[in-house]
Amino acid sequence: MALRPDEFYDHAVAAADAERRLPLARMTGWDISPFEPDGLRVAPLRPPVLPEPARHGEDPSDCDACRGRDDGIWLDDRWRLTRIAGVGVPLVLMLHPRDHHDLADLPDELAAELGVLTVHIARHVQALPNIVRAHVHRIGDGGAHLHVWFFARPEGMAQLYGSWMVVWDDLLPEYPGDVAEADAAAVVDALVASYGGRRPDGGEPRGT
Repeated sequence: MALRPDEFYDHAVAAADAERRLPLARMTGWDISPFEPDGLRVAPLRPPVLPEPARHGEDPSDCDACRGRDDGIWLDDRWRLTRIAGVGVPLVLMLHPRDHHDLADLPDELAAELGVLTVHIARHVQALPNIVRAHVHRIGDGGAHLHVWFFARPEGMAQLYGSWMVVWDDLLPEYPGDVAEADAAAVVDALVASYGGRRPDGGEPRGT
């Protein structure tokens, strides 16, 4: 059985200093870290808050993702894909079920579709020129409506390897929106051809 919240806190704070600051993570010493360890400090460890604050969309009637069920760059009857604007890496996409589900209550049929869709989207992101990897993330602490992130890692940028890339994305200057939009359109065209679905404007994929 997992530790209770108070037990977990007591266990963690026992390794902290008098200000409840834990040692710097080993990750800060990696050569892909966006930060130099000198001068970095860990924030004081705060006690658990119970009950936890509600995530956005716990009530489906107040869920932005549900209100946007017809929005996106790609749609089918059960899923939609959106492009996140204003990011620092070349492309960030997000996949959502159109109906209100979180990962743990996703029906088996949709769970199977999620697996296949994830592979198709990642494949098409990685096929873009100058993109070498599609990082796929599901966290879910901020929103109750399932959303899966796809981050395109630019070729040759070794510092953007691994789990630090989401931090680098927040540090980098905004990527040219017209380039990201064109790359997103290429992913959508490939997804329509390989999986199905449609662009929301009803247009045909380019080149057909």
